Amino acid sequence: MASLLHPVSIGNLRLGSNLFLAPMAGYTDKVFRSICLSKGAALAYTEMVSSEGVARDNDKTTVLMERGELEKDLAVQLFMPDADTAQRSLEGVMKYSPALIDINCGCPVPKVVKTGAGSALLKNPSTIHEIVDTIVRNTDVPVTVKIRTGWDTDSLNYLQTAEAAFSAGASALCMHARTRSQLYMPTAHWELLKDLKNHFPDKVIIGSGDLFCARDGVRMLTETGVDAISFARGAIGNPFIFEQTKALLCGEEERVVSVSEKVDAIMAHLTGLVEFLGENTACREMRKHVCAYLKGIPNSARVRQAVTAAITVDEYKKALSLLQEK
Repeated sequence: MASLLHPVSIGNLRLGSNLFLAPMAGYTDKVFRSICLSKGAALAYTEMVSSEGVARDNDKTTVLMERGELEKDLAVQLFMPDADTAQRSLEGVMKYSPALIDINCGCPVPKVVKTGAGSALLKNPSTIHEIVDTIVRNTDVPVTVKIRTGWDTDSLNYLQTAEAAFSAGASALCMHARTRSQLYMPTAHWELLKDLKNHFPDKVIIGSGDLFCARDGVRMLTETGVDAISFARGAIGNPFIFEQTKALLCGEEERVVSVSEKVDAIMAHLTGLVEFLGENTACREMRKHVCAYLKGIPNSARVRQAVTAAITVDEYKKALSLLQEK
């Protein structure tokens, strides 16, 4: 299976492998991206960045594009309703020297959709073409596009949106194998990823959806033929998923992550957030991550309870000391 693990070229960007971290609002800040890169991700996308916010030089928006400690290749994901908004944001985006720009045409969240951005663009492939064309013509970095299979099951137009993106110069396309209406349930339709790749055999296709463990990653690559995969929720609390997937793809045993390794990862994550956000904010922000890191660990309920009240690094250390491997 080693051939399933391979370098990927997206435009002029050469990546060491085909295992990526997906953009996730509220999670893929520069600290978490760096942790995932250290554990084997070849590329890590930023959280969704508002093109309108960048155009207005909003500090809360532009901070999302700050480069992480281990981030040689910065992949910025933008969302916008039209090409004009994309155009107005480019000067601000390029100040951060991204290696790649991704266009979000898949976010199903109502507050994004109602602006005409995210999944709303699935209804207007011509607008996707205009956005991609604008960015391609005005920058020298590869442009990728994130889509869903369609707005709902009655409008599965992923082949049309893919054609719109590629004909405008997109270097790769990532598809979450659900419609906007399906949100994150039920099971993702991987067979549509296979169909997409079959229709665009010479294009870089990235698969996403229901990649919760290393074996899921191997299955998606095997069953669909996509060129790369993008882990989302499966990486939250488990940045080890990248090295675990690499091991399986190379014919090795899947490595079991020890409790002490998870504790070390939690503290490295928290330390990075403290440097980024300050202790109080970092400790509050870290709570959602810790609960994910502790998932599946026996007798961790009291640790999670202690963490939900922790507002200092010392309180985190005290809470985590309750974990003892047996």
